[in-house]
Amino acid sequence: MALLPIAEALQRVLAQATALPAERVPITEAHGRVLAEDVRSLRTQPPVAVSAMDGYAVRAEDVASVPISLKVAGEVAAGKPFAGTVEHGQAVRIFTGGEVPAGADTIVVQEQTKREGDTVVITAVAQIGRHIRPAGLDFRDGDVLLKRGHVLTGRDLGLAAAMNHPILPVHRKPRVALLATGDELVLPGRRPGPGQIVYSNGYAVAALARQEGAEVSDLGIARDTLADTVAAVQDARRRKVDVLVTMGGASVGDYDFVQQALSAEGMDLSFWKIAMRPGRPLMHGRLDKIHVLGLPGNPVSAFVCAFLFLVPLLRTLTGRTDVEQPAEHALLGCDVAENDERADYLRASLSRSPRGALVATPFALQDSSITRVLAEADCLVLREPHAPKALAGSPCVILKLPF
Repeated sequence: MALLPIAEALQRVLAQATALPAERVPITEAHGRVLAEDVRSLRTQPPVAVSAMDGYAVRAEDVASVPISLKVAGEVAAGKPFAGTVEHGQAVRIFTGGEVPAGADTIVVQEQTKREGDTVVITAVAQIGRHIRPAGLDFRDGDVLLKRGHVLTGRDLGLAAAMNHPILPVHRKPRVALLATGDELVLPGRRPGPGQIVYSNGYAVAALARQEGAEVSDLGIARDTLADTVAAVQDARRRKVDVLVTMGGASVGDYDFVQQALSAEGMDLSFWKIAMRPGRPLMHGRLDKIHVLGLPGNPVSAFVCAFLFLVPLLRTLTGRTDVEQPAEHALLGCDVAENDERADYLRASLSRSPRGALVATPFALQDSSITRVLAEADCLVLREPHAPKALAGSPCVILKLPF
């Protein structure tokens, strides 16, 4: 099978992916979720004209010439409106957020007044509407303020609460199962035996998936037997996951059983080799309704492939419209060699030039097994297939890595 270009591979991964069904969740559980519907305000904010300052509510015509003494007819606090009407020659003490009483059309701030018993001396002219927040200044009943497909931030939750929504309609979280394979793998904290290595891929991929709003379950490490791998795949089906992510064992070696196991369970294979470095042995298919993504065994390859393919898939399932990683432009911090037929994603650090330009400097070591470089990287520098040699200072395209 020929190597598949990255753009076509991503297109296949997303071709049958649609947003998961909507569910309604309490606003306290909606942070980071994606709205499944437009959200309209259930109220007008503020519902009536209110004072923006502490001071006195008066008639503007009464304070057109100052100083002037006005009789204090009452007081307004937030939630405690004045029952009467402000008549000519009167003022009402008012506090920030208090409802502007009938008859008053301006607010004189308290620093421009002097209280003398039951009268107040106004020392500054106030125009009509001064320091008054009119009804609906923020929003009105029925306004659509939060759009479908929007990822809810903390600020959005504050707005939704102000709109009087205790519950919000969001897309269900994708359920992701992670399956590692390989007799050589041992969990962190254990002493590796001869020929064994410490398993690390799943922790990085799981964190990336959770950052994208997924619920992640761990299927453990399947031994290098067809029976063990099939049993793990069947476990994923019982859990009714939306996405099954395998790590390692997707090639065609004597001890690579992932494809065999998935095929035995009825997977429709889409592809299993792409024109990319790191990450050539990337597999994709469908197992009934389950999206299957087979990541390479090398830790850097696994993470980069998850970043480029799993993240857009999860974003699509959660209902987002901004699914692909946004490309940015920078300058190369060092020379890079010409490229072969595969797109290359170089791990790089970011800095600023003396003129403020963004500078991406690829690390000297780019081997797909070096996790230290991946952890230190700020971005990936994209090198297109057959790209010629590029000198330091040349423009380049980068994808910033998540924190």
